[in-house]
Amino acid sequence: KAPQVCGVRVQLEMQALWRQFDQLGTEMIVTKSGRRMFPTFQVRISGMDPSAEYVLLMDFIPVDDKRYRYAFHNSSWLVAGRADVAAPSRMHFHPDSPAPGAQWMKQTVSFDTLKLTNNLLDDNGHMILNSMHRYQPRFHVVYVDPAPNSHLNAYKNFCSFSFSETRFMAVTAYQNHRITQLKIASNPFAKGFRTTDPQAW
Repeated sequence: KAPQVCGVRVQLEMQALWRQFDQLGTEMIVTKSGRRMFPTFQVRISGMDPSAEYVLLMDFIPVDDKRYRYAFHNSSWLVAGRADVAAPSRMHFHPDSPAPGAQWMKQTVSFDTLKLTNNLLDDNGHMILNSMHRYQPRFHVVYVDPAPNSHLNAYKNFCSFSFSETRFMAVTAYQNHRITQLKIASNPFAKGFRTTDPQAW
């Protein structure tokens, strides 16, 4: 790998929250118009060349070749058959790309504009996923090589990271009520769903 990427280290933010979800079997809503992820995929990056330019992007790969269904009687996911035909593979570029390493390293990098959809004909650039399939988000750091023949070394100019606790099942509605409860409890945008104790007013 190029020296600009071989020292790059990535730390997942909100790791404890991701692990809480992972223990329950994380579910992410996909809609026709696109839905943001919660928890949001956020990372801290170190080891970049401060003056080199980098592009940051994400993609989602199927964890396996299965389609699932949720069994409510025992609150578990069961294999329901072979996976549907894979949706068109897309990359989500962080909107600040490209930017120098110094900028990426000085604060948390958040993919809060990324949206998930199940619309195979989506033309908004959202990530297209099949509902009832499991996915692993992947994060990629690409060094923007200014050399004229940089495309010949493209395989040397990137590194990829994935965190097993960010795996999730794509769903059109939450199946596990404990996931719903944890999302409401921990998502600042879901406070309208929380029950408020009148004693606390």
